[in-house]
Amino acid sequence: MKMKVNILKRDDVAYPEILKEIPSPPKELYWVGAPINSWLELPKVAIVGSRKASAYGQGVTTKLASELASYGVVVISGLALGIDSIAHRAALDAGGITVAVLPTGLDKIYPASHTNLAREIVAKNGTLISEHAPGAPIFKYQFATRTRIESGLADAVIVIEAGINGGSMNTARYALDQGKTVMAVPGNITSPTSAGTNSLIKSGALPITDASDILFALKIQPKKNQPGRVFNGSEQELLVYRKIQSGTTDQEQLALELNLDASGLNSALTILEINGYIRASGNGIWTPL
Repeated sequence: MKMKVNILKRDDVAYPEILKEIPSPPKELYWVGAPINSWLELPKVAIVGSRKASAYGQGVTTKLASELASYGVVVISGLALGIDSIAHRAALDAGGITVAVLPTGLDKIYPASHTNLAREIVAKNGTLISEHAPGAPIFKYQFATRTRIESGLADAVIVIEAGINGGSMNTARYALDQGKTVMAVPGNITSPTSAGTNSLIKSGALPITDASDILFALKIQPKKNQPGRVFNGSEQELLVYRKIQSGTTDQEQLALELNLDASGLNSALTILEINGYIRASGNGIWTPL
């Protein structure tokens, strides 16, 4: 990717203090896009997870990253397949800032299939970061060690899906060594991609069932109505959303008042939940966000 690559050395005044405090801080940081100090003082979370994300993991990632971005939280991840790229995409679609930490020099986007995503991150006030110079050789260990930068830059690390020995568990270990808050999404106890997250929760990681759990940890006060947010969805989804906002929160009542069949209503509710407009409160009740 042909873009101007900037460099920060550890003794540079603009080098992030937050990274100087971690074990083995990078000697140099290479970056493309918005200057690191343009978002460094904002609340930040690293979202990581399996490259082979399940439908559940994909939906949860989209929901959490979208809602966090809408509250001004910077979403940091690694541009990898699966949870990483979904988190970047959701943050961009919500109009937020997202940062990608790469294991390679910034002249060689990995995976190459995410080159357009990397360009969009830069175009929308985000940043690409690496500790490796352009043209440097690529070694397998770099995929693990770069995660200490993801967690090092973040205020909290969110693990959405992870195998018991996955790379995301490595990020969590770095975060714990750095004294960062680690949070995890509970998963199906029979799913290998949830074995890591469930293990983290058993070991003391904070469980996440809603974006408000993360906002609370970041000391951000959620607001029920977000002024200026433009609704992004179909006319049918907008009708359902407005009904819920006006007080019709029971799913059966929604179907009656809107004259929608179960399939159409379920589809609208799912999309609204994924996009962070509503959340399920149990027993067929939906709450506006």
